[in-house]
Amino acid sequence: MDGLILLSIGLVMGLFGGLLGIGGSIVMIPALTLVYGENQHLYQASAMICNFFVAAASMAAHWRAEAFVRSVLKRMLPAAVAGIVVGVALSNCRCFEGSNSFYLARMFGAFLVYVAAYNLWKFWSPPEPRRKPPASEQVRGFFSAGIGFLTGVGAGLLGIGAGTVSTPLQQLCLKMPLRNAMSNSAAAIVSMAWLGAIYKNATLAEHGIAVGQSIRIALWVLPAGMVGGYLGGILMHKLPKNLVRAVFTAVCLFAAYRLLTVQPSR
Repeated sequence: MDGLILLSIGLVMGLFGGLLGIGGSIVMIPALTLVYGENQHLYQASAMICNFFVAAASMAAHWRAEAFVRSVLKRMLPAAVAGIVVGVALSNCRCFEGSNSFYLARMFGAFLVYVAAYNLWKFWSPPEPRRKPPASEQVRGFFSAGIGFLTGVGAGLLGIGAGTVSTPLQQLCLKMPLRNAMSNSAAAIVSMAWLGAIYKNATLAEHGIAVGQSIRIALWVLPAGMVGGYLGGILMHKLPKNLVRAVFTAVCLFAAYRLLTVQPSR
């Protein structure tokens, strides 16, 4: 694979990953598919490696902005770790073997249509009065754990970061501001992506793929991705909220189109 192309993908992936708290997979996987054709298991394995390091690079900016909600994270993170194990196991099911791996890409694309539609609706919905979080700590804890588990399953099944699942769910269920939800998503990626990467790469042989291929892609993509992730994490707390939402929506729509139209590998 051409190193310059992979470095470029890494820079853009990192920038959007840090800016949007999404880990960068919704850029990386469609971009690899566009350039090199469908190979979902390989791309997911590489993306999980990159998700961890890109999110880690953006954590300093989120920490300085004091944007984490610790009461949510203490329930969400353990559930996300459990969820990613379940998600990777599902991605390795027989129905996704061989040329059927393109179904994973189309599932991800369908989900991104929902995410884009939700954020477009937020543009024109009337401003909410004051945030009204769930009535009790027990209810809030239940929602936090549920969001974490669904985030982990989505990450393991589709190779995505946490943002495309946990950010809208935190906004919807916990009435959380966008920047806090995105910062929590970055923390979720760091907590679980390392485990998902180990598990997914360890099972690549089941799909006839050498783990060295995944690692080589990650090594090319990561340097620029980490630089982009750090810059994106800074920009997220400086740019207007609606601009961040617009960029997030545009990236989701582009990725959805690429993944919904992907063809099976020959």
